[in-house]
Amino acid sequence: MGVNRDVNRDVSREPSVIRVEIGELALHGFRADPERVSAAFEQELSRLVRAHGVPMAADGALAVDALTGLPPLPSGLSARRLGQELARVVHEGLSGHGEVSR
Repeated sequence: MGVNRDVNRDVSREPSVIRVEIGELALHGFRADPERVSAAFEQELSRLVRAHGVPMAADGALAVDALTGLPPLPSGLSARRLGQELARVVHEGLSGHGEVSR
């Protein structure tokens, strides 16, 4: 997982580009449609990054191998709700909550 900011920017401004790359989301114990989960996840994570940024990347590009120590999600969620909640959990991890392996 990587977070990159636009390197051609004035340091006094917010970044004009934030790119979050996620190689794999492993969902065990869920019966929701993976494509719908992925679409909802992408939409919600994009919204959260636009609204709140990525605090862990405040000093520049950041590469994260894994986010751990995050709260579990209920297994009975709909695909849309699961994607949204998963995005919130990932954004919390990128905001400095949970444990990060680099």
